Amino acid sequence: MKAVTFGEIMLRLKTPEYLRIVQAQNFEASYGGAEANVAAGLAMLKEEAALVTKLPDNPVGQAALNELRRYGTDTTHILRGGKRLGIYYFEKGNNIRPTNVVYDRADSAFACSKPDEYDWDQILEDTDIFFFSGVTPAVSESVKETVLDALRCCKRKGIEVVCDLNYRAKMWDKNTAQCVMRELMPYVTLCIANDEDFEASLGIHAFDGDMSRGIEQIDTYREGMQEITRQFPNCKAVASVLRSMYTVEDGDWMAIYLIGDQFYETPVHHVHSLEAVGAGDAFAAALIHMLKKKENPQYTIDFSIAASVLKLMIQHDFNIVTEEDIIRVMKSNDVNLQR
Repeated sequence: MKAVTFGEIMLRLKTPEYLRIVQAQNFEASYGGAEANVAAGLAMLKEEAALVTKLPDNPVGQAALNELRRYGTDTTHILRGGKRLGIYYFEKGNNIRPTNVVYDRADSAFACSKPDEYDWDQILEDTDIFFFSGVTPAVSESVKETVLDALRCCKRKGIEVVCDLNYRAKMWDKNTAQCVMRELMPYVTLCIANDEDFEASLGIHAFDGDMSRGIEQIDTYREGMQEITRQFPNCKAVASVLRSMYTVEDGDWMAIYLIGDQFYETPVHHVHSLEAVGAGDAFAAALIHMLKKKENPQYTIDFSIAASVLKLMIQHDFNIVTEEDIIRVMKSNDVNLQR
């Protein structure tokens, strides 16, 4: 049995050190994207994980494919064709200057792909978990329809659906996001919602926007999580990462997990991050890994937040760590490891 993720992998062009994009005369190339990151993270945890996407049939598309294969991701169902690979430019923040991302992904091979190109009955054969993020339906109308087709197939086959709401204001506005995500949520069985995702994606209040005191708002997070399960009764569990960020690099991180009427909370991790990209995707991959292992809820959420904060110490998008690496972080934070 396998996990299948559906989304876009992009070429990532990062400025050297802390240079701004307008200063840069060269860029470091790597590859990433939410669903690709989750698939690679799962593969690193020795899960059978496939990314479904579309890549141009040129050397850049081949390089992205090679990067996925390098870490064990199943690329069997990746389509080839189209004109270009999407790009995102990454400018690392420092202290009070925030990180910045510029997208160049319009008319990418993935964005222009059509629903009838994907044979979901065949792709989802022997699949037990399907993952997508809110980034994917924001890419284009045709991709949104493809997501809906995949979710309908999951419902027919009884496949669990995990969705990270993952709102991106640079890709769509809140009204559009809420309209689309509320159409997709009735198929979701586990939802990941962080920070502004609640309100931006679903119109549910949980967070006031002050990143310096996210953990202090745990009560409104709990209320928001419960409201998700009330509005979408098919969604049996909700997970959230809470952060109190003091600078771009320094902050406190924890997570909470709602299953039924029971909340599970992690210890707080005090973190100085190297690169704050892909931490949410690392969290999702670890959560799915624990679901597949059928671990108890407390261990599941403790493991997931440890994987997330460990990603903050890893450059590039993929969380290149093992289960043993993550457990060491859990132990170092005095987490109760009793299963």
